[in-house]
Amino acid sequence: MSKKAVYFINTNREFGYVSYHVWDILQQEGFLSQSAGFKFDGQEVMKYIDKLGNEYYFAPTQKAICLEYERLLPEMNEHFADFDISGMVTWHEGTNALEKVLTVHSLGDVNSGTYGSAKPRYMRNLMLAIEKNKKELGLNDFRTVTEATHWSGVYHNQGNPALLNQFPVAMMDIEVGSEPESWNNIDASKVLARSLTEIFTDDGKTVHNLLCVGGVHFEPNFADAVFTQWGENETFGVTHIIANQWLVAGEYENETGVERASSCIDAIEGGIEAIVFHDKMKGCYKDLVRALGKKYNVPIYKHQKLRNPETMEF
Repeated sequence: MSKKAVYFINTNREFGYVSYHVWDILQQEGFLSQSAGFKFDGQEVMKYIDKLGNEYYFAPTQKAICLEYERLLPEMNEHFADFDISGMVTWHEGTNALEKVLTVHSLGDVNSGTYGSAKPRYMRNLMLAIEKNKKELGLNDFRTVTEATHWSGVYHNQGNPALLNQFPVAMMDIEVGSEPESWNNIDASKVLARSLTEIFTDDGKTVHNLLCVGGVHFEPNFADAVFTQWGENETFGVTHIIANQWLVAGEYENETGVERASSCIDAIEGGIEAIVFHDKMKGCYKDLVRALGKKYNVPIYKHQKLRNPETMEF
């Protein structure tokens, strides 16, 4: 059964980085040869169909869509509400952010407890594709990672987090980070471009969905779990990550902490089979994890357990 993905890609060269390079590469490599027959944000949407009949739509924007979410939401729902997955192609930056990274993350506003829908299989497929294409292009100084859940619209004071769930399709941010040298690396953009149409390429493994709690924004233990495999057919599904800094900023130790964290779990398609927490969290946040484990009847594990997945029970 064929599937549909849409990617929102800024083509305005006077705004931001990375995305217009990705658009150019998609054009050069033949992925933008067919019109979808309608416009988005005033520009023509392009379409690609793979050998299995899966459809990929490329919707050009004037800015990163997270910054104009309210304005573009009606068009998003008009054209793409029945799609299987969506993504925004953009750049990553931030104080002390990692350099030379190819990153994918789920969307949410931790403070308010608003979490976008997340699809672990597709996020894993995309990250595996990025890692494969990175190696094929010899981009060995880059790392493929995931980040803590966040939504850039909120941090730029451009988005009401309640808008996130008014678009019913799971969305990911797909980025190159986090400094000018990386943003302008054409091979890095080429990795993203080539990976977008591989999001439905699936190795058929059993994916055990996790909720990850604690750690830093680019927590290596959780990023590495995406590529962990054991036994004949076992692997992890990592989407939403509630980093320690957001637990503290959002005061998840208070009486609404379990309720807000439950919204995160409920947003993960297929539910979760375990909660993994970074053991350097404060006791109050470990209590939160214990309460969630009890509520959802799933085991909880310290992050070190990810190194020995065969000892985990699901």
